[in-house]
Amino acid sequence: MAGHSKWSNIKRRKEAQDKKRGKIFTKISKEIFAAVRNGGDDPSTNNRLRMAINKAKASNMPNDNIERTIKKATGDAGAVQYEEVIYEGYAPHGVAVYVHALTENRNRTAAEVRHAFNKHGGNLGEDGCVSFMFQRVGLLTMELTENDSFDEEAFMLEAIDAGADDVETENEFVFIHTAPEHFEEVKQGLEGQGYQFTTAEVTMVPDTNIPVSDEQAEEIEELLDVLEDNDDVQNVYHNLQTSA
Repeated sequence: MAGHSKWSNIKRRKEAQDKKRGKIFTKISKEIFAAVRNGGDDPSTNNRLRMAINKAKASNMPNDNIERTIKKATGDAGAVQYEEVIYEGYAPHGVAVYVHALTENRNRTAAEVRHAFNKHGGNLGEDGCVSFMFQRVGLLTMELTENDSFDEEAFMLEAIDAGADDVETENEFVFIHTAPEHFEEVKQGLEGQGYQFTTAEVTMVPDTNIPVSDEQAEEIEELLDVLEDNDDVQNVYHNLQTSA
């Protein structure tokens, strides 16, 4: 999977998240709630909950918020239920878009997502129309500074020993790929050796990215921004490659 210029995608997502910190907390709370409802409130046995809590902490979400959400999810069995829904389609210029949502009102969310695609020059497609272009992987990212003494070959051996599938570097970033089922094992193993990660998540990585001009990227990013701003949308994955 080397050479796919993932950094531009990660950079864009991180910048968008920094601008929408409040919405990020709302989305993470929803993920924690759904994880507890589906698998219980013990993160040692509920992997989905453990990853949601890790994401919350990485986003500096207060512990009180995390605990309150878990407590709420273990309460009244008649409370809100979130349904996991996937939407697939194309942004302008043939860029594939894969949308992961958690919603208590499937019809509302579907209408809003369809409207976003239509209004911004995209097309919402059938199930499976773009999913084959992505792989579900564990992805850990380290950002290097000028002061870091980093031996790429030595680190690769450590990561592989910890269970990683691949390691690649791009500019000042190091990407560690894992199978989804080995993600936590690799993360904990490398953290135990003192490594810290800029991002750490099970995500969807495109097999190839589509390079576009800056002007075309602005059109596409209008759609991505609207989708990411939707409270029901948890993640938006795409294969856009910008020059930035």
